[in-house]
Amino acid sequence: MARLSDVIEEFIKSMLESSDELKLQIGRNELANHFSCAPSQINYVLTTRFTVDKGYYIESKRGGGGCIIISRISCSCNKNLLDIIIEKIGDSITYNSAVQIIDGLFEADIISDREVDILKAVINDRNFTEFVDNRNKVRANIFKSAIIVIFNEN
Repeated sequence: MARLSDVIEEFIKSMLESSDELKLQIGRNELANHFSCAPSQINYVLTTRFTVDKGYYIESKRGGGGCIIISRISCSCNKNLLDIIIEKIGDSITYNSAVQIIDGLFEADIISDREVDILKAVINDRNFTEFVDNRNKVRANIFKSAIIVIFNEN
């Protein structure tokens, strides 16, 4: 049985896919009522499942009942997205965090299946057996270099 967070995530993603726009405007309280949950549950899903590294940008509007605008990051803002991803990678990154970024880029149609496979192979822990103490730092440097090359070709 799927967790409520998974159900909410899939519901929002299906709304985004059925929309002609790259943006979706929803009311947090209305969504919470729809799923019979607390608004904080909606916040949790938005902050953990719809992040920049997964290809989404969230805006919160106050007043008039308030709403949340979820935008898919499109390829037209690749330079800005590249800067955000490089900052997110930072000086050190775990394999799982890097995979989240890769999967988000794929989900946003920014990288191909092949690029996903290559990136995951390159950043795999098996490649860093000689750098056990510094593997996350080495991974970050390699990952940033590969992402820059990919973005410069797109």
